[in-house]
Amino acid sequence: MEDRVLSLTPGIVVGFDPGLERTGYGVLDGRAPSPVIVEAGVIKLSPRRSLGERLEELHATAAEILEEHRPSAIAIEDLFHHYERPRTAILMGHARGVLFLAAAQLGVEVSGYLPTKVKKHLTGSGRANKEQMQLAIQAQFGLAEPPQPSDVADALAIALCHLNLLRCAG
Repeated sequence: MEDRVLSLTPGIVVGFDPGLERTGYGVLDGRAPSPVIVEAGVIKLSPRRSLGERLEELHATAAEILEEHRPSAIAIEDLFHHYERPRTAILMGHARGVLFLAAAQLGVEVSGYLPTKVKKHLTGSGRANKEQMQLAIQAQFGLAEPPQPSDVADALAIALCHLNLLRCAG
């Protein structure tokens, strides 16, 4: 197995907002002076399918996205330190696991960010709501409309946070 090295050079970054019904993703090109959206969307999974089937579909679709864009880094939402509903954390952990697997299969390092850190980085408040995040992404990229659904805005925000932190470190 080859060693993976975390690249400190901004390149293509894929952000994921993991879920078992909807996983948002955003692909940013960080090589220009200002990051550019290459692609963004949502992976929709049917709640009627078994957990295993949803995880298999999430993995396959994420692997396709990663294979197509060949990112230098992947950024993903971390689990909260505590949840009102522990089952939510467990289910989100399953989704994160298959995303980590897809990244590992391509040899790409994954960085995790707490939602409060991403929100604070983008809006100045770690308690920003979904609409505020959508408007912040709309403003940042000069979009005609806020990204829909909010999972897409969250994924773009996670990727943007990662890119900006890389630029500060470099």
